[in-house]
Amino acid sequence: ETELETEEKGTEEEPTRESDGNILDVSADYPRGEIQRHLADLEKLADLREDEKKPCPLCPEEKFKACNSHKLHRHLQNLHWKISVEFKGYRMCICHLPCRPVKPNLVGDQTLSKMGAHYHCIICSATITRRTDMIGHINRHVNKGETESRFVTVRAPTNEVIKESATDVQVLPNHSTPQKTDSYFNPKMKLNRQLIFCALAVLAEERKPIECLDAFGATGIMGLQWAKHLRSSVKVTINDCNENSVKIIKENCHLNKMKVKLDTKEGDSDGTGGEGEENTDTVEVTKMDANVIMHLRSFDFIHLDPFGTCVNYLDSAFRNVRNLGIVSLTSTDTSSLYAKAQHVALRHYGCSIVRTEYYKELAARIVIAAVTRAAARCNKGIEVLLAVALEHSVLVVVRVLRGPSTADNSAKKIQYLIHCQWCEERIFQKEGSMVEENPYQQLPCDCHGSMPGRTAVVLGPLWSGSLFNTGFLRRMLLEAGQYGLDEAQPLLKALVCEAECTTLKHFPTHGPGDENKQEECGVYIKTSNTSAESYMVPGKRKGEEVIRGAAKRQRAEHSAEHPAFYYNMHRHSIRGMNMPKLNKFLNYLSEAGYRVSRTHFDPMGVRTNAPLAQFKTVLMKYSTPTYTGGQAEGPVHLPGDLQVGEGVPAAADTKEEDAEFPDDESGVVDAVSTRSYPTDCAAD
Repeated sequence: ETELETEEKGTEEEPTRESDGNILDVSADYPRGEIQRHLADLEKLADLREDEKKPCPLCPEEKFKACNSHKLHRHLQNLHWKISVEFKGYRMCICHLPCRPVKPNLVGDQTLSKMGAHYHCIICSATITRRTDMIGHINRHVNKGETESRFVTVRAPTNEVIKESATDVQVLPNHSTPQKTDSYFNPKMKLNRQLIFCALAVLAEERKPIECLDAFGATGIMGLQWAKHLRSSVKVTINDCNENSVKIIKENCHLNKMKVKLDTKEGDSDGTGGEGEENTDTVEVTKMDANVIMHLRSFDFIHLDPFGTCVNYLDSAFRNVRNLGIVSLTSTDTSSLYAKAQHVALRHYGCSIVRTEYYKELAARIVIAAVTRAAARCNKGIEVLLAVALEHSVLVVVRVLRGPSTADNSAKKIQYLIHCQWCEERIFQKEGSMVEENPYQQLPCDCHGSMPGRTAVVLGPLWSGSLFNTGFLRRMLLEAGQYGLDEAQPLLKALVCEAECTTLKHFPTHGPGDENKQEECGVYIKTSNTSAESYMVPGKRKGEEVIRGAAKRQRAEHSAEHPAFYYNMHRHSIRGMNMPKLNKFLNYLSEAGYRVSRTHFDPMGVRTNAPLAQFKTVLMKYSTPTYTGGQAEGPVHLPGDLQVGEGVPAAADTKEEDAEFPDDESGVVDAVSTRSYPTDCAAD
């Protein structure tokens, strides 16, 4: 009867299509007995008749003739059950029935007698010949989160629930690999999400309510955090083009007791809040391409976090973003931005770059230049609020300023950079369209005169303006302390110091009349007397004028931009000399009359307006000779004007370390790993 049913179903099946050589997709909807839980269940299939001789339910008569029950039991156990594939308590036994066609040989009449052995997939009804291929096929289903069976009812494994910032989200297996899952979730991006939340919280204090968009929702963790903490101040829209991701986002909304608005056309919302709670937060979930939704609707806050570069979505992001709104983007294509794949950077960003000591800041300026060009095409300018290069991503947050004049002013800040490949001195090329006879004269160093050949390259175009807005960063730090974001506070504190180009010890203290200052993690934050309600002025035009005036006052307060780029102490250390401690070296540069600060881009980087020659002069002056094994290798003879004075403290005696920036890497540098440079540039 099993064989008759097989022949009847075989006439109704659609033609199979071959993929991967050994996998054929069939449209069978019910098993023929190949998938069982226990061996006894498989033996029951043979007890269809009360005859003495019984056939095998998984083999044709040409392969295995009917026999007694004892011999049939050994056949089922040793052949079908022994080499089966197990999945969630079910066994996929090998099948020899003619349910998988075999390529015909030279003798066409012998096709039926040479049916190949195969397995039936419990999930997708595919037939696979080899056992190893079947195991890999099942693993691919599990990685994609596909665990529902067509044959039998198998409950999908419980998804893992992850909690971050009082927000619960469930993720699929293998959620940390974006190529193998529909709900990508990276726990290492927690700091990135906190920075974006602080930026949105600052914007929510300026005007309420604001419409914000998470264009690439994945699990919806970021949009859910916005709606859960900011509540009625924001109207959150979470978008994703993947159907499975949209399904998971809706489930996560219900998990956090939030209402789901399926479509703008539908008045009803899916799901209700928890009983006994006054949680009326509603999250809109959409399923469309990110470019489409940004073209159709206007938003006050847009966040872009695609897999890779963001350049494909910049034009649509600035198309309908509202005036004085914020666009934040996270670029994870660090291989191209960090000059590991220079041809990709040229193709995506139109920038020519090389690997430098300041490659992380170079990556941030590349992204901002692309953002500026995209905004200028829509007659909009930008104001950079924040630019951070983390472990494997670059985060840029900009404010949108509508108008052709602001677009022109922003476009003028895109310049080329002249970089000396010998001493790594750098300077932005002068503005103007006239060709210079000798562009090397713009560099402060004289490497071109003392070294043969071409010593400098032109990089860019890059953003030449400021990377931070000090007032905005201080307000972000205040919001981080209010919402208990402990991981973001140290970084924001460092960014405030970097934006002002000062050290932590140079912050002003409270005065007798300083009532409008608040201390947060050692940083004194100015808070205005005007509340958020002062921005809510009746009338659209008048309200925008007040907001625009406040933004102008904020920019005028922090007009002094920080120096561009930084120097790494290890790269410019002197062979045979011990460097001073980093914090001490910052004090030495500050005493020499230069602006100086540390940078988050590099733990050993120094951001200063001092030229490289003066940087090396101070570094050489306060360095001491290296001693190994208790014996001196010999004094290092320095030029007369660079001799170490008797009153200069030794680097070994400077043990102070800053609490916020540990100096565990600023000790003695191995002479083999350091790079020596000629003293010509330093002497100048």
